[in-house]
Amino acid sequence: MKKIVIALLLVVPGVLFAQPKNADKIIKDVFPKVVEWRRHLHQYPELSNRETKTAEYVAKHLQALGLEVQTGVAKTGVVAILKGGKPGPVIALRADMDGLPVEERNDLEYRSREKSEYMGNEVPVMHACGHDTHVAIMMGVAEVLSSIKKDIPGTVKFLFQPAEEGPPAGEEGGASLMVKEGVLKNPDVEAVFGLHINSALESGSIAFKKGAAMASSDWIEIEIEGKQAHGAYPWLSVDPIVTGAQIINAIQTVVSRKSELTKAPVVVTIGRIQGGVRNNIIPEKLIMGGTIRTLDPDMHKKVHTDLRHVITKTAEANGAIAKVDIVTMAPVTFNNHALTDRILPALEKAAGKDHLFEREWVTGAEDFSYFHQDIPGVYFFLGGRPSSITADEAPAHHTPSFYVEDDKLDVGVKAFVNIVFEYAKKAKKK
Repeated sequence: MKKIVIALLLVVPGVLFAQPKNADKIIKDVFPKVVEWRRHLHQYPELSNRETKTAEYVAKHLQALGLEVQTGVAKTGVVAILKGGKPGPVIALRADMDGLPVEERNDLEYRSREKSEYMGNEVPVMHACGHDTHVAIMMGVAEVLSSIKKDIPGTVKFLFQPAEEGPPAGEEGGASLMVKEGVLKNPDVEAVFGLHINSALESGSIAFKKGAAMASSDWIEIEIEGKQAHGAYPWLSVDPIVTGAQIINAIQTVVSRKSELTKAPVVVTIGRIQGGVRNNIIPEKLIMGGTIRTLDPDMHKKVHTDLRHVITKTAEANGAIAKVDIVTMAPVTFNNHALTDRILPALEKAAGKDHLFEREWVTGAEDFSYFHQDIPGVYFFLGGRPSSITADEAPAHHTPSFYVEDDKLDVGVKAFVNIVFEYAKKAKKK
């Protein structure tokens, strides 16, 4: 008799926290709305910290579902709380909302024609990284979970985040500001989950990576001060342009000769150079900006030290002075190993065993990493590549030709819904 009682106690948590049998049908019914929401959001993108209409669109939907909704979080973010009908953990699900200053080039009926202001200039705006799909998926998750509220174990916090691509100069924003404002508190979140659409991954597939999955992102600003002179008399100058050219070459030795690349990748890229006003004048100053990507915390610190040394000493060798400013935009996105293992059944159920893959780390970055600095988190990838093209042919993120299908966005909805129940089940057993 005792053995029977013990056995029943062991299986009860799984029974109590089992996903309702009608969940898949509800997801199927909600899916057309997800596509509709995605296409609307795609047509009307907004830049970082300017997602006011997007936030209104999201908040209106969440309020109609009867959720506790807070707006104006981290400037334009939206947070909603769904309290389930059964006791259980508190978890957070995150979707980012902002677009990019990119002009869309395609013939889609719902392509963006929006314009906005960026760094003092009027620019076109596009969802060139798929954040529109993230928002639509999460709106769908909120509707599905709201319809089965009585069966949900615990509490789900929905985090609709602004400014993942980085706030405008001089402003705070993004995940770091949401955390600073307390979105992981009251009630305290145990674990956080997010996804990113991927244009090169087959539509409907899910990819994951345990441990370091995406790189840290630093912005580096270099100001070189030289001596101005006539372009015909360069010996009278301390040329910041020539010095800058030498610095660009020298900093690559930090990657090729000072970084242990068998341990983890390192990338240093200069993407912006500003200097000079006339062809025959050697300017006094040159400013360069770029990005640093690392996937190991110790290497992250070492690269900063090495870059400062190489840049300042190269400038000194030319008689110039270099000032170096490095700002961390996002830490390494690190998927907790144990937590990843715990939710893999949920991802497999959503995508199918043959469409769930473990991938290599990437040097792209995500400020989702701020959410899991103090609590465990998992960030995974959902495929959006049409079957008619190969991964090599897929248009890259952050480009005018970026495109992802929305025919399998329901897989993302299923993944998050499954995670809610899978996490609660495993947490209860623990």
